[in-house]
Amino acid sequence: MIPTPSDITLGILAGGRATRLGGLDKAWLERDGVAQVLRWQRRFAHEVDTILVSANRDLHRYRAAGLHVVVDRSERDIGPIAGLDALAAACATPWMLTLPVDLVGVNECLLPTLASTAGDAGAFAIDDDGPQPLVALWRAAPLRDAMDDALAGSGAIHALQHALGMASVRLAGVRFGNLNTPDDLANAGITT
Repeated sequence: MIPTPSDITLGILAGGRATRLGGLDKAWLERDGVAQVLRWQRRFAHEVDTILVSANRDLHRYRAAGLHVVVDRSERDIGPIAGLDALAAACATPWMLTLPVDLVGVNECLLPTLASTAGDAGAFAIDDDGPQPLVALWRAAPLRDAMDDALAGSGAIHALQHALGMASVRLAGVRFGNLNTPDDLANAGITT
């Protein structure tokens, strides 16, 4: 059964430290006058029921923008798995689509393509750069059930997806891109 918008929460992962960018908060980097986190909120507003943001700083900015923010539940610095854990715990729908806040772009058919391939376990995207494990549609209940083992283990998202039996979806001709370096920002037209 393919999930409908009322079955899906969008979880935006915005809790990273952006060390290669000197600690800039990627969520609030603006392209064409729109902050990254608001770009994804607007892009998926009609495809999901709820939008959550995993973030660990500047929480007032998210709240002022009308976004529901969740913070890491782990006190250890363990990377994106901590944000995924926080989003999974807060997710009240059967499915959750996750996106890193620093993506440059997504294709229009991303969610329908993931949903049509997800089956009962979920699916993650593979773009022209390779596997993108954080661009994924997760079945929320099994994800929550698997988080304790994932947090205690390597913390690798791909290992968690393998354990959950998630499908991979090859999106030929698609490149999401990331805003990780000063060159990435310049190429996306972002000045700081």
